[in-house]
Parts: sequence; C-alpha cells; structure tokens
Amino acid sequence: MKQEDKKSNISKSSKKSNIINPVHLKEAHAVGKRIKYYRERLGLEQKAVASEVGITPNAVSNWESGRTRPDFSIVPKLCELLGITLYEMYGIDNPINVYTEKEQMMIEDYRSMTLGHQLTIDNLISSLKAAESSGRCPEVIKLTFCDKGLAAGFDSGAEFEDAGEPIYLYPHTNTAIRQADLVFAVNGDSMEPEYHDGDMVLVEKYPGCPELQYGEIGAFMVGNNTYIKVLEEDGLHSFNKKYAPMHFSDDDNVYLIGRVLGILDPESVASQTDADNYEAMHSKD
Repeated sequence: MKQEDKKSNISKSSKKSNIINPVHLKEAHAVGKRIKYYRERLGLEQKAVASEVGITPNAVSNWESGRTRPDFSIVPKLCELLGITLYEMYGIDNPINVYTEKEQMMIEDYRSMTLGHQLTIDNLISSLKAAESSGRCPEVIKLTFCDKGLAAGFDSGAEFEDAGEPIYLYPHTNTAIRQADLVFAVNGDSMEPEYHDGDMVLVEKYPGCPELQYGEIGAFMVGNNTYIKVLEEDGLHSFNKKYAPMHFSDDDNVYLIGRVLGILDPESVASQTDADNYEAMHSKD
C-alpha cells in the first residue's frame, strides 16, 4: 500500500470516530431539556445541582444543551434531587400507569355488566381493600368512652348508664387496655396527686373483674353520682386529704362500676385512619 493511501485511510477513520450518532444526540437533548425544566421548577442554579451531585457546573450545562447525557451512575441521585422518577427523566411511560391487556379486559367486562353486578364488584373490592389495609395497620381495640365522668370531688348528675362514644386504642402501648371495658374522664382534684382533672382512666367492669379489695381504686356510683375513689373498710377515700372520707349506711345505694386499671396515655388513642379501618373490618360482624 502506498504511503499516501495509508494517510488517506487514517484520515477517514479519524473522521468517522468523531461523528455523533444523531439518535444519541436527540436522546441527550431530550434528557437535557427535562433536567433543565425540573431544575428551574425547583429554582435551582446549575452550580447547585452540580454541587449536590458531585460534578462540575460545565457538566450540567452540557447536559442541558444536549451535548452529553449524565452518567447513569449519578442518575438516581440526580432524580432524587430533582424530585422525579427515572421514567420522568427519560420520558418513558411508567408501567404502573399503563393498563395490561388483562386489566383492559376486566374493565370491558365490568362495563358490560348490569348495575347490580357492578355494585357487587364494587363491594367486593371495598372488602378486599379493607382486608389488605388491616394487614398493614396496627392492632386496634374498641372501648366505650363514657359520657359520664368520674367525679374526683363532688358531683351531681344523671344516673350512670353504660353508654357513651366509641374510643379506639392501640393495645400494644398499654397491656391494661386489653382488660378494660370502659374509659372515663376524671373530673376534679380529690384523687391528686395520682389522678388529675382531665385524666382518662381505664376501667374493667364489675362483674367480670374480681371484686375490689380494701386499698384498691374503683369507679363507683353513689346515688346518681359517679366517683373514682379508694375502697376502704369504712367507706370511700380520696388521695387528696382535703376531702373527707365518704361513709355509708346499709340503706345507701353504692354501686361498684368496676376496677380502675390506670391512666390512659393519649398516645394510645388510635388515629382516625386506623379507627376507620377498624370499623370497615368489623362492619359486617
């Protein structure tokens, strides 16, 4: 081969290696436009993006102008910074948002059904969703939050009834919750310093719980009034010494509502979402 032919081949080869694939150029330009769009949407400068990702500002400029594309090793970090997914970065449809052939057939079948059958499917889906949600939610127990508070002092009110609003609790926060039947609010200061005005207490109903022994704390009904007191041989006592003991004769109507198990931590009260899930699960019980 002649020397000039060799030079000619070398020259052609060199030129060929410098040719940019137009497809790659188009892809790089599209990716760069998206990077610029999401960067500007967040109000970020190119140098801020470069600093966070660990590259030079010139590299970001090259991306956005379409001269180069980001190395895939830094794309996850770049997506996290821009608050986008890989699908959004590369302009690809997210398969989660695209119906499969089977899903499309199910939709067509649903539309061809009568209204009654559609309602049946709707109810089935609701039940299945509730069942799945229950598997992801913490355990919840439903008790009764009594309308009538326990007077830690003196009170006049209606006759006690086992009635009130439902209250939903997380039993893992307090083992006493599993024993309890009722929740009462404390009214007054006669049981301070152990029980304060506004505290919520857990009560296990009697009969059902063991009969109260002297020295134990219970929820009592005296006439038309309800109290939280310490049972002693001579009557009902308060922790706060400014309150005199309550003594009774055989003719007095004193009724044990139940054993006080302790104070309910407000953190044990379930969230509205978990309470709704509980009701959805037990709505057919």
